[in-house]
Amino acid sequence: MARSDQPLRIVHAVRAPVGGIIRHILDLANGQADRGHAIALVADSLTGGTRAAAALAEIAPRMTLGVHRLPIPRQPSPSDALLWLRFAQLIRRLKPDVLHGHGAKAGVFLRSVPAKPAAIRVYTPHGGSLHYPPNTPQGAVYSRLERALMNRTDLFLFESAFARDTYQRVIGTPNGLVRCVFNGVAAGEFDPIGVDPDATDLCYVGEFRKIKGADLLVEAVARLRSGGRPVTLTLGGDGEESAALHAQIAALHLDEVIRRPGHVKARDGFAKGRLLVVPSRGDSMPYVVIEAAAAGVPMLAADVGGIPEIFGPHREALFAPSDPAAMAAAIATALDDPAAAAARAAVLRQRIFQMFSQNAMVDGVLAGYREAFAARDKSQVG
Repeated sequence: MARSDQPLRIVHAVRAPVGGIIRHILDLANGQADRGHAIALVADSLTGGTRAAAALAEIAPRMTLGVHRLPIPRQPSPSDALLWLRFAQLIRRLKPDVLHGHGAKAGVFLRSVPAKPAAIRVYTPHGGSLHYPPNTPQGAVYSRLERALMNRTDLFLFESAFARDTYQRVIGTPNGLVRCVFNGVAAGEFDPIGVDPDATDLCYVGEFRKIKGADLLVEAVARLRSGGRPVTLTLGGDGEESAALHAQIAALHLDEVIRRPGHVKARDGFAKGRLLVVPSRGDSMPYVVIEAAAAGVPMLAADVGGIPEIFGPHREALFAPSDPAAMAAAIATALDDPAAAAARAAVLRQRIFQMFSQNAMVDGVLAGYREAFAARDKSQVG
């Protein structure tokens, strides 16, 4: 019998305790707990601040195997050897049936530490090491680690076909199972969102990281304004690029037209603008796009990563990535015809309802676990 039909002991580990990746893990862990499984969460203690602490404290009562914070630096470090030992001690104590690593760093630890023979090892890259080109020092290290661990992995769970195909092109084709399970949102996130009375023309919601492209959106706003369109923007977020972004806004003399409320919850951020713009340089399956689409928010996004898989046949809302001029042109078109943007948002909302639900995501992941257990049992019998 596939053991995931019985209550499982599952460990989810991730480095970053903020952003879409932790949102995915919290939703997945909650859904698995609802289905009677015992869950542990492991996340970095060095980042996230009070926001991460609050999110993890909220879910902690449901995590019967505990919430554990370990210092997990983003880059490879000599301290990783000690950290590996701490992971090994934790896994030995928790005795999980499923070791599910999310992102490059946690994926390395959970696929390399000792575990009981019957356990399966699951990996969801979430972009992870694929964000580092193999011809860079960091990319070379991660690529070697990925290849070394590829066939120690019972199940690869990708959140998009783009992520799966990129992994197989850059790293290789694994011997283990490979499955795609879309990220999903809960029923309450399909409730419509009203726009604030003082909303700006545009809004951005997310982390301030190079890969997320907020600086490209600022450049697009500057282009539009220099061309005679007095557009305004709300940048909802924070992160490692905050100082550079604020300096860019000041240099372009946009302080009076770009609001910066700091970190905002996604739905609150969507209400602060009449058109959401997702300017990513690279993304696999960003939650902000799925959340906005579920709520019927008019939106433009970069044609990158797994974003086209969310939009499906509605690719006219996508613009060329890393191109502020193309972004500015797409924004101008959308602002000139808000009825068309609203109509597209209504159709996209129905697509999300059908294909990107939280229940479907949780069920899909557990189905992957079942397949991995069945394949393990078959190989042991053979």
